[in-house]
Amino acid sequence: MKDLLLITPPFTQLNTPYPATAYIKGFLNTKNISAFQADLGIEVILELFSKRGLQRIFDETPEAAVLSENAQRIFALRNEYIRTIDQVISFLQGAVPTLARQICSMNFLPEASRFNQLDDMEFAFGNMGLQDKAKHLATLYLEDLSDYLVEVTDPDFGFSRYAERLGKSANSFDELYDKLSGPTTFIDDITLKILEEKLQAVQPGLVCFSVPFPGNLYSAFRCAGLIKKKFPHIKTAMGGGFPNTELREIKDSRVFAFFDFITLDDGEVPLEMLYNHISTGSTEFKRTFLLENDKVIYKNNASKPDYKQADIGTPDYSDLLLDQYISVIEIANPMHSLWSDGRWNKLTMAHGCYWGKCTFCDISLDYIKIYEPVSARILVDRMEELILTTGETGFHFVDEAAPPALMREVALEILRRKLVVTWWTNIRFEKSFTRDLCFLLKLSGCVAVSGGLEVASDRLLKLIDKGISVEQVAKVTRNFTESGIMIHAYLMYGYPTQTVQETVDSLEMVRQLFEMGILQSGFWHQFAMTAHSPVGLNPEAFGVIPKKQDILFANNDIDFTDTTGIDHGKFSFGLKKSLFNYMHGINFELPLQEWFEFKIPKTTVHPDFIHDALLDDEDFTFKPNAKIVFLTQNVIAENRVKIKKKHEYPYTKITAHLKTNIVSIELDQDHAEWLLSTLKAGFIENAGKITLQQLKNNFEEDFDNFELFWFSKPIQQLKENGVILTL
Repeated sequence: MKDLLLITPPFTQLNTPYPATAYIKGFLNTKNISAFQADLGIEVILELFSKRGLQRIFDETPEAAVLSENAQRIFALRNEYIRTIDQVISFLQGAVPTLARQICSMNFLPEASRFNQLDDMEFAFGNMGLQDKAKHLATLYLEDLSDYLVEVTDPDFGFSRYAERLGKSANSFDELYDKLSGPTTFIDDITLKILEEKLQAVQPGLVCFSVPFPGNLYSAFRCAGLIKKKFPHIKTAMGGGFPNTELREIKDSRVFAFFDFITLDDGEVPLEMLYNHISTGSTEFKRTFLLENDKVIYKNNASKPDYKQADIGTPDYSDLLLDQYISVIEIANPMHSLWSDGRWNKLTMAHGCYWGKCTFCDISLDYIKIYEPVSARILVDRMEELILTTGETGFHFVDEAAPPALMREVALEILRRKLVVTWWTNIRFEKSFTRDLCFLLKLSGCVAVSGGLEVASDRLLKLIDKGISVEQVAKVTRNFTESGIMIHAYLMYGYPTQTVQETVDSLEMVRQLFEMGILQSGFWHQFAMTAHSPVGLNPEAFGVIPKKQDILFANNDIDFTDTTGIDHGKFSFGLKKSLFNYMHGINFELPLQEWFEFKIPKTTVHPDFIHDALLDDEDFTFKPNAKIVFLTQNVIAENRVKIKKKHEYPYTKITAHLKTNIVSIELDQDHAEWLLSTLKAGFIENAGKITLQQLKNNFEEDFDNFELFWFSKPIQQLKENGVILTL
C-alpha cells in the first residue's frame, strides 16, 4: 500500500520515461511520503505489439471492412507479423542484438508501405552501423503495424500521442466529454486493465496523473473515469505541462466528475498540500482547482513557498520498467535519433529560462519566468546517484535553455570526478559558446545540443527578441561541429508579419548551414500563437487579429488572422521535404523552387553568406577574467641543443600526448620549465580556478611581456589542439 500512485498516461516516448513522475517521486522521498509510479504508455505499447496483442487486432478486423491496399497486404501477411513481433520488440529493447543480422538480410521482416522509402534512403545506410540499420528497419515495420491499427482499429492511435486532437485548443469540454461518454476503444480496454491491476496492487489514497501533452489528455480522463466508477474512495489529481499551460481558466464543472484536483506549475508543494488534505483534513491548498458547491474554484491559500531546486531531491526512476523501453530510429540521422533511441536519465540544470524574452514563448508562466539554476556540484551528485540507481550513464538535461556558464561548471565537475557519461541538452546559440568551451563540453561527454534558430532572418529575430543573429548562429554551430558535438535547430515559419521573401530567404540560410556541414538536424514548425506569450497577450502589436472564444476548458493555442493575408501553411510540405534531404546531405544544388509546387521568389541571400560569416580573423584579444584549463599531464620534456653557425642554442622540446593525437612544440628552457610547472599545478583538479590575469601575474614574476609569450606560435599550437583552453 502506498500513499500516492503517480501515472503518466499513454503516450509519450517509447525509449525512455517522461521524467515528471520520477521528479515528483524523488521529492516525495525527501518528505517520507510513499509513492509508486507507472508509465502506462510503454506498458500498453508492449501489450499491443506482442503476439497476443497482434492476434487480437487481426482477429477483430471486421470481415466487411473495406481495407486500403496497404492494409490488405498487412492483413495477408498477418501470420508473419505475429511470428516476428516478440523477437523484434526484444531486439529494440536491446535484449537480442544478434537479430540485427537477420533484420538486415531484408527477407526476415514483412514489408508494407513504410518500406517504400528505402530506395530513397539507401544512401544513408552506408553511414549507419548494422545495429542502427536494423533499428531503422524494425521501426518501419512497427510503423506499418501502426498504420494498420489506425485504419482498422483506432484512428486516434499514435506512438507518442493518443487522441491528440481532443486536447488541442479545446476551449470547450464538449467533444472530449462526448468521447468519454461513449464506449471504450480497443486501446482503452488495454489501458484500463493495466490501471486496475496497479490500483489493486498499490491501494493508493491519491492517484496523480501527469499530463505533459494534449496527446495524454484523453487517456488521463478515461483512467480517472474508471477510478471514479470502480474505486470511488480514491482521490484523483491532474498536473503537468498540459494543465500548466492550457487549464489556467477552467470553468466546466463536468471536469471534476473525473478529477478531484487540478494543480498548476511546480508540483511539489501542491502535492504535499493534497497529501496533507487527504491524510489530516488540512484545508490549505497551493495553486489548485477543485469543486465546491458545484462550482469550480481556485485555491492558493497555503503560505508555504515553493521549494528551491537544490531541495527537491534526486529523480527516482524506481518502479518504472527501465529495461523494457524500446529504441527506435525513424530516419537515418544520428542527431535526430537522440529523441527516440537509447535510455536517458532526465535532469534539469536550471528551472526556467535565463533569457526569458522570446515573444512567441510562454514567458509569463512560472515554468519559464522563474529562473533558478542548480549548482554544478549538486547536479553531478545527482548524476552519480542516478548512475547507481538506474545503471544508465546517459543524461538528457531537459532545460528550456541550459546556461553556458553552468554548463562549463558541470563539465569541469564531471572531469574532476573522472566520470564517464554521455549527455545532451537544449541551448540558446549564445556567443559564449566559444570553440574552447565547446571542446570542454565534448571532453566531459556532451554529444549534442538543440537550440532555436527559429526564423533565419535578422529582422524577424529582432522582432522575436531572440537576442541572436544568423551570423552568430553560424559561428556557434561551427564551434560545436568542430568539437564533435551535433546540433539540432528548431525552425519556425509563419511568424507575424513574415513575408514570402523572408520564408524563402530563411530556407536558403538553412540550406547553407547544412551544406557547410555545421548543422546536422532540424525541424520546421508553423508559428502558433499561445495565450501566455507576448504575442498572445498583445496581438495587435504584432499584426495579428485573434479570434475570441469563450473559455470553459482549455486555453493556449489561439486562432488568429495575420494581417499580411499570407497562407503560411502552404509552405509546410516544401520546407519539410527540403529539410529531409538536407539532413541526409543531398540535393543542396537544387534551386529552392524545386521544393514547391507554386511560384516562389528567388532568394535575396548571397550564396556565400554563411561561408563568409565564418571567415574569422584570429582573436588576439587579452581577456584578463578568462578561466584557464590545462587538459593533460601526459607531457614529456626533452632538453636539446640546436647548433646554428657554430653557436649552441639550448631549448626544450615539449610533447603532449592527447587521446587522439600528439602535439610537439619547442621553447627556450626557462619558459619551458615555467610552462611545465604551471601545467602541473593547473591540471583538472584546479581547472577553471585560474584566470588569465593570474597566469600573467605569475609569469611576470620571472619574465617580461606575457602577451608576447601567450600569443606566440608554440602556445597557439597548444591552444589550437586543446591542451590549453581559455573559457
